[in-house]
Amino acid sequence: MSGIKELIRTEEDGTLSFGAYELAEKAKKSDYEYQGDLYKVKTFDEITKLEKNGMFVYESVPGTAVHHFHSTQNGVSFEVEGKEDAQIILGLEDNAEYKIYINDTNVGKMVTQMGGKLVLSVEIGAADLVPVKVVKL
Repeated sequence: MSGIKELIRTEEDGTLSFGAYELAEKAKKSDYEYQGDLYKVKTFDEITKLEKNGMFVYESVPGTAVHHFHSTQNGVSFEVEGKEDAQIILGLEDNAEYKIYINDTNVGKMVTQMGGKLVLSVEIGAADLVPVKVVKL
């Protein structure tokens, strides 16, 4: 697999895919309309960021490609790929508790503080896509 060539796209199942971790130089796409909101993606081999209506949604270091990103009031789910293990930051609800699943394994609970950011480490290794699911408790 490789990064999303369009930088961001809507999949047939209605989810978003974004990111291009193989790019040596920064690339961005702004004002991508999805379900009535405007998204902006910035991506390359060092970082991938996604914003919705100017608000933080996703960041990874190093850069990643995210497939089938789906966000609701109850959490977030997606599949991630990259060249190496990644630190992922998600913008979620302030002061809320979430259960985290990485590669279909429950890795525990985390609480967001003011600002609603949740930090995960994802071991990508030899896997093509690593499923990540964050469920609000």
